[in-house]
Amino acid sequence: MAKKSAVPHGLLKSHPSHLLVDPNSPLTLEYQAAQRLFDVQPTLVQRFLEAQARQLADAILHNQLQASFRLPDRVVVDIAQHGKQAPLPLPAEYRQQTIGGVINRLTRIDLRTMLRQSLAELEESPERPVAASAGLLRYAVVIHMVYNMLPSGRSVTYQAAEGEEIPTIPVAGQDDPESAILAASDAVVEDTARNEQRGQLQVPFVPAARRFYLPQWVAFDNECHLLVNSVNEAESHLTSMQMYLSILHGAVSLAPYIVADPLYQQKRYGMLGQLINQGRALAQYETLEMIQTIQRRAAAHDLNRGLSLSMPYFDDQDLQLRTHDFEVIPGGRIMFVPAFVVRAARQQKAMVAQDTRLSLSTRKYLLAELGMLEKAFFTLSKD
Repeated sequence: MAKKSAVPHGLLKSHPSHLLVDPNSPLTLEYQAAQRLFDVQPTLVQRFLEAQARQLADAILHNQLQASFRLPDRVVVDIAQHGKQAPLPLPAEYRQQTIGGVINRLTRIDLRTMLRQSLAELEESPERPVAASAGLLRYAVVIHMVYNMLPSGRSVTYQAAEGEEIPTIPVAGQDDPESAILAASDAVVEDTARNEQRGQLQVPFVPAARRFYLPQWVAFDNECHLLVNSVNEAESHLTSMQMYLSILHGAVSLAPYIVADPLYQQKRYGMLGQLINQGRALAQYETLEMIQTIQRRAAAHDLNRGLSLSMPYFDDQDLQLRTHDFEVIPGGRIMFVPAFVVRAARQQKAMVAQDTRLSLSTRKYLLAELGMLEKAFFTLSKD
């Protein structure tokens, strides 16, 4: 497991200042205490804990029904004030632990919750080496999840749109070249002032993608143009970003103090802005495709038996792509008229505007999509 000193400091220097955690907050102090206790462990104990952490993190990722882990045979229980403290042995009966099983399968409790409960029980043990070992293992698992299970990305800065709280719009750098009409995987040749001594530089992603944290998962530019080969590929990228954040959230559920870690902050900031940006772009792209499909079917007189729509939108609270379902024309032999779509869109706008189950920003973008639907058929209804 990569230790914290291995983090490239240059990557963190450009970290947005508002992400810095209060160094005197309880979570920061708890995080620093866990880090120091891990650092004073003998090297063999550290490697042992890291191996157990890899197994448990992998079991959590695959949501296994059962998992086993071992605690080290001896650990340092305190951070010595002067000199090194000798490790204390663990009672043999505590070393082997198993979580999950038939009962948990019936109650449908996930493995991460079971691990959290098991470690909490062990940390309350009157045996100090047992309690310390459980805390050390908790620390090793979350560090592995944040540092080793997730790729690090580019140093980025996002800004929030007007009236929104979450920054999702990438700020263009001074050296960003002009946009190009290329696939996201195409190589781009750049010749900037930074590279005068090295000649031309080939980079694997278009400029629109490189403004995000992980360009390999960017499917749309700032005008919702598709940068990948298909919508299915864009949806796959969205799933990858959701899994990325799910692992970060899983680490926090195991050890809330991990939010004080600078790399955790950087990864969450970079991926949260990218996911919401791309999720909204995918919803808008699919809405435009839906409008075009309606227009084609209407021209072919294929909508005279009713019409119901499922309008996609991205929920920035649940970080999921969802659909807003509504009826435009009831089933039956009713001739399609564009005015029906306009009326239905206006009715839904009034309902969505008052739907407090959605965040203000989610409502904003869903209302914009309904506005696109209304505008697309308003002109046709006047003809």
